Amino acid sequence: MQIGKARTATTEICIAAADAVEVRGRDLCGDLMGRLSFTAYFYLLLTGREPTEDQRYFLDLLLVAIAEHGMMPTVQAARMTLASDPNALQGALAAGVLGCGPVILGTSELCGALLLKARARVTEGGDADEIVLELAREIREAGGKAPGFGHPVHRPLDPRAERILELADQRGVSGPHVDLARRMREAVAQVWGKQLVLNVSMPIAAVLLDLDFPPAFLKAIPLLARTGGLLAHLAEEQQNPIGFVLAGHAEAAVSYGANNRT
Repeated sequence: MQIGKARTATTEICIAAADAVEVRGRDLCGDLMGRLSFTAYFYLLLTGREPTEDQRYFLDLLLVAIAEHGMMPTVQAARMTLASDPNALQGALAAGVLGCGPVILGTSELCGALLLKARARVTEGGDADEIVLELAREIREAGGKAPGFGHPVHRPLDPRAERILELADQRGVSGPHVDLARRMREAVAQVWGKQLVLNVSMPIAAVLLDLDFPPAFLKAIPLLARTGGLLAHLAEEQQNPIGFVLAGHAEAAVSYGANNRT
């Protein structure tokens, strides 16, 4: 049974033959291997184009910025999964990746959508400060959280966010989306009545959009970055197992509440 519209199945990413592999129209062995870094190759895979030097530089920068952030719940899930089955490296990695949502890994995708909405309104002739203030009020009145703001650890500043913005300015890539992100910081402070931390997710989205990265990158990059961090934790877990220690602490920290029922 056909589900959805009938269409011809095609792909433009890769084809493999007995003696060659072609990726995005390029010879993997004769051209790409030994010439492209993995970062540049990742960009080529997603877009079909090779990155500019600034695109490659900031893709590297952002991957480094968010690959690792300590013993996060995603890391704990991965390490406990590997402790349960030491041979299931891929399963343990998957367990960690499955937990990489907006609460744990950040809201770059949501930040990007907000910045694109603001940018569209500015392009139509609106005042940038009024637009970001209006958007912040809409989020607040709907009972939502401002994407890209707040952090449980980094206060009063997220050093990663500030470094990204600093380097974007230094390399001359800060454009309209970085400008809107900065204006949004002031708008959110005004609407919420206090200065909220601009976390790493907002600069990630802003810089990528100013460098003409496709919107799909806004979620793909954090996932790729955190996969590297998870693999590091799993390599350590194989040498220094703490998965069951983590599980034991979790059990000890939670009280059983059956006797508290009324």
